[in-house]
Amino acid sequence: MTRFRFVEQEAAQFPVSLLCRVVGVTRQGYYAWKRRPPSARELADRELAERIREIYAETDEIYGAPRIYSELRLGDGIAVGKKRVARLMRQLGIRGADGRRGSLRTTVRDPKRSSAPDLVDRDFARAEPNLLWVCDLKYIQTGQGFLFLAAVQDVFSRRIIGWSMRDDLKAELVLDALGMAVSARGGDAGGVVAHSDHGSQYTSLVYGAYAKQSGIDLSMGSIGDPWDNALAESFFASLEKELLRRERFATREQARLRIFWYIECFYNPRRRHSSLGMLSPIDYEQRHQQEAIAA
Repeated sequence: MTRFRFVEQEAAQFPVSLLCRVVGVTRQGYYAWKRRPPSARELADRELAERIREIYAETDEIYGAPRIYSELRLGDGIAVGKKRVARLMRQLGIRGADGRRGSLRTTVRDPKRSSAPDLVDRDFARAEPNLLWVCDLKYIQTGQGFLFLAAVQDVFSRRIIGWSMRDDLKAELVLDALGMAVSARGGDAGGVVAHSDHGSQYTSLVYGAYAKQSGIDLSMGSIGDPWDNALAESFFASLEKELLRRERFATREQARLRIFWYIECFYNPRRRHSSLGMLSPIDYEQRHQQEAIAA
């Protein structure tokens, strides 16, 4: 920011003569600068700043500089540098969502139930969809008490293909999410590995029976090791940072509506992922399908 620009921004609160004295410029020089027409660079910055504002609003004030930069480059085809985007965002006084993850324990193991073997061994890389799904659940605090969310994610595209919300932690929570995932993938889940922690919901008889009926192989990581289900943890960390830490829900219904929006209207169709070449999960799957057809 130039000294003249600083004087202009602060002139509403302090006398111009005082500001000029502080920053070491003359009043005459400042007013001469004010009369000059804006340069081509300034005009371009104004136009770019307006588009940045629009993207920020369209993403519900979630995107920070890296993803706004990617949206400008990949979505709008605008040749722009990362530092320029960050500078304009600072000038606009806007920043992406930030926050910390919650700490309530939702994984409660039932010692009476046997666990599935670890079929993943922390190797989450998959070159095709419907090879490995990761499953986990999270609590959401509301004015009416906790709402619990279970999610199923295809690691190939990071897409949330199944989810369920309930007021309790009964096995139906994860069963409904898995059922939605099977339906979303056309009803054929034969050969899929569904990886989760050792929570009692995932070791329940009804969950295991449905997985077997659907041809799904269950897998579970080490007890108490979050790295063994890191991808599912990563989705919930994004949800926490980009939505839950930024809003308060008076009712469970309010929370349900906003979480539905986050998954189906933002995360799957729009949110850009660095691991996917800054494409959204749906765009990444569509590109994969097009490449498979072309081959």
